[in-house]
Amino acid sequence: MFKWCSIAFITVCLLSAAPMLYLRFYDPPTSNFIELNKRNKNNQIKHEWLDLDDISLYFSNAIIAAEDQQFPNHFGFDIKQIELVLSERKKGFSRGASTISQQTVKNLFLWPERSFVRKGLEAWLTVWMELILPKKRILEIYVNYAQFGARVFGVGAASKHYFGVHARDLTPEQSALIVAALPTPVRSNPAKPTIYLEARANYILDQMPRVGGRRMVRELK
Repeated sequence: MFKWCSIAFITVCLLSAAPMLYLRFYDPPTSNFIELNKRNKNNQIKHEWLDLDDISLYFSNAIIAAEDQQFPNHFGFDIKQIELVLSERKKGFSRGASTISQQTVKNLFLWPERSFVRKGLEAWLTVWMELILPKKRILEIYVNYAQFGARVFGVGAASKHYFGVHARDLTPEQSALIVAALPTPVRSNPAKPTIYLEARANYILDQMPRVGGRRMVRELK
């Protein structure tokens, strides 16, 4: 019995590590979120892969400032943020505590609906992603597959769609506006921001230098 359990565990580990090894050296051709959109007849997907070095440092800085300020330092999970969210839920508040690594796993391999099964798979695969991929590579994959509009995936497509510029030329303000759309990308338009979107973008701009600015992004390993 122990032998078969060991073989099963090793098999699961190898199957979990294999896609991460692939991602370390090769760019993913698509994501599960994009494919789900296509199955739902959303066929006019805008997406363009860009290397992280070809993306404005302001944008990467804005992503970390808005989504996961401890990203350079944690190992896939922000324990302090999780504890804070759990305490808030006891008071009736509800928000997520997913890190950039967790969101990358979800976007690439899983599905949007929340469930214990999905969160369990997300946590398991996040461990393997953090073990095998450098932080810089995780961030590169995330900014290329995060959803920034109803049909817009990745910063390469978002920068052109909303502002008509290449992602390397995004200003701090444009970067913050695109990133501000992340909680509700289907309903947000960074080119024509609502009062809420502008306020969130201003908050992100304020946080960008506080988390290390562009220098922090350059120093990611």
